[in-house]
Amino acid sequence: MPQSLVKILVHVVWSTKDRVRLIPAEMEPKMYGYISGIITNNGGKMLTAGGDGDHIHILISIGKCDLTKLIGTIKRETSKWMKENGVRKFYWQRGYGAFSVGQSLVDVVSKYIRDQKEHHKRQTFQDEFRSLCRRYEVEIDERYCWD
Repeated sequence: MPQSLVKILVHVVWSTKDRVRLIPAEMEPKMYGYISGIITNNGGKMLTAGGDGDHIHILISIGKCDLTKLIGTIKRETSKWMKENGVRKFYWQRGYGAFSVGQSLVDVVSKYIRDQKEHHKRQTFQDEFRSLCRRYEVEIDERYCWD
């Protein structure tokens, strides 16, 4: 086959440093638009994004992107963008969670991501992240998970 075709869907989650609520709700749409542009410029496509004041979720089709480099670029550029837009002490946590998603679950995962505000009226980010790791059978060492 002379052509290489790739579609890899990933649900990516990370929080602000120390889970401080630094993301103003009114800035979220512009921040997600900015993130979408970064993903597009790196050969991927953002399908949906959502979160709360202390974390974000994005569902992306990464294509041939290097996920680690892409997330590093998103964090670096959005941190700088947030500071330029008035959130002076904005920092992301160092790590992230990335979970594979099958095409048949895109609608379910997208709804879950869009419903983050409602979801976090009942559950903390840390409990949610633990639950995601259990669901995807990812072992975490909590000594190194929460910065």
